This record gives sequence, C-alpha cells and structure tokens, in this order.
Amino acid sequence: MSLLFKGRSQGASDVRIGFTQLISMLFVSHLRQALNSLGELWRQPAASIMTVAVLGLSITLPSTLYILVKNTEKISAGWDQASEISLFLTPQTTAGNAQQLLARLSTWEEIDSTVYVPADEALQEFQQLSGLGDAVAYLESNPLPDVILVRPTEKFANPTAAAALLDKLKQQREVDIGKLDIEWLERLYALLDIARELVSLIGILLFLAVVLIIGNTIRLNILNKRDEIVVMKLIGATDSFIHRPFLYTGFWYGLLGGLLAWLAVIIILWWMDSSIEAFAALYQKDFNITGLTGSALFTMLGLSVGLGLVGSMIAVQRHVREIEPS
Repeated sequence: MSLLFKGRSQGASDVRIGFTQLISMLFVSHLRQALNSLGELWRQPAASIMTVAVLGLSITLPSTLYILVKNTEKISAGWDQASEISLFLTPQTTAGNAQQLLARLSTWEEIDSTVYVPADEALQEFQQLSGLGDAVAYLESNPLPDVILVRPTEKFANPTAAAALLDKLKQQREVDIGKLDIEWLERLYALLDIARELVSLIGILLFLAVVLIIGNTIRLNILNKRDEIVVMKLIGATDSFIHRPFLYTGFWYGLLGGLLAWLAVIIILWWMDSSIEAFAALYQKDFNITGLTGSALFTMLGLSVGLGLVGSMIAVQRHVREIEPS
C-alpha cells in the first residue's frame, strides 16, 4: 500500500457525523442549490421574465374574479330583504296578541330579527310614498292589516329554508297571510352560485395551464443540461441531488409568478375603484372594493408555489429518468 494512503481506511472508519452536523450540511446543500437555480433565472432574464409573466397573468384572472365574487357577496348583504317574510295579521289580532307573537318568534333559532308595523303606521307610510294623500284621507277605515316583518338568520336565508320557515309561520293563529318573494331569492342565489362555479372552472383551467407551462419550461432546461446530468450520474450523484435544482427552479417560478399576480390584482382593483364608486354614487350608496386580505395573499402565493413545484416534479420524474449514461 502506498504511504500516501497508509492508515486512511482506519482513520475513515473512526469518523462519525453528528445529527446536528448532518442537518446543517443538508441545509447548506439545499440553500446552495436554491441560490444556484435562482442564479440560472437571473442569467436568462428574457426567458425568465416571459415565463414569470405568463404564470402571473394566468393566476391574476381567477384571483381577480374571486375578489369580485367576494365583493358581490358583500353587496348582496344589503339584499337580505329578499329573504324577508311579511306576516299579515288577522283583523281580530289586538296589539297585545301581536306582542305575544313577537315574544314567541324571538325564541326561534331560525329568526334573526322581527319588526312590528301597526296598521296606522303602514297607512301613513303608504300615504307618503304613493302620493295619494288626499284620496287616502277619504277612506272610512284603514284597509291595511298589522304586519310583522321577519328576517331569517343567515343559515335559514336560502330559498329552501326560507320557504320552510314561511310554512311554519303561517301556522301561527295570529297570522292571516304570509308572503315571501321566493322567485327573486332563488334568482339571487342562483346568480351567486353561477359566479362561484365560473370562478372555480376558470381557476382550474388556468392552474392546469400553469402546471403545463412550468413543466414544459423545466423539460427544456433538462434537455439543455443533458450532458451535465449524464456526468453527474456517472460520478454517482443521487437522483434527489439531480432533481433538486429543477424543483427549486419551479419553486422560484411559482413564487415570482404569485408576487406578480398579487401586484397585478392590486393595480386592477385600484383602476376599477373609481368607476365602481361613481356607479354606487348613482344609487346614493358608499361602497369600496375589498382587496386581498393577508390570508388570501398567502393562500395565493402558496397555491402558485405549489403549482410550480407540481409542474417541475412532473417534468423531472419523467425526463430525468430517461437520461442514462450509454
């Protein structure tokens, strides 16, 4: 044995790597490969910017639609009267009986609030709004009954639950007629359901497009580094070591695309804010668009990073495996 290597095998067997040192080495290795993959993007600015722009704009559309649907639901909070039930009391019902009915209804879990409108107040309101003040004054008696307006809780505001609550209210002895505009309520909820499904469908399609775009980009990177991969496999590099730079590339694409989408959403909402304020002013309403919350922002970034990793994993698992030294 050469003096150069004398005693090396014995010394090597005595070397022990601690758990902390192992974790530190693993962290350093990951950090180095992550920075190297970011450097690869920096060295190819044109291609990287185009890919990130495509990813960002693909994520921007479903994110913007999601925010608009959320704001539509916020606007529809003022449409709760669509599920409001009007109970017309019988002529024999006295004010005391009406108060007893209100007390009973206040204990129902389906009901959020009730408003009692006596017949005299209803006639005065009708006289002011209809413009028939003089004609109403000639009536011998008040033709309007006492009314109780019932507003269901949010849980029971959907058309099916509201209709069931209406049937239950009609069974009260003081109630003569109960009225609920079910058709308008069904149209309202159907419109919101269509909007949610449309956002989900567009989001799924665009997310699949993001995965395909990243997968194809990583595939081209793998083909460009075919010779390097062959050399690494010849010297005994593990599959995880070879895969890691491409996975980090997908991570960076997803993160940068998510940040670009977040910036684009802010610009779009800022651009639309003045137009929506002008439209709301026509109806004497004050409304401001609610943008991305902190949780929604992190969800969007996490989703974009996840899509980047999925696309890169698909490309790596398929194409790197096919590259073998001849």
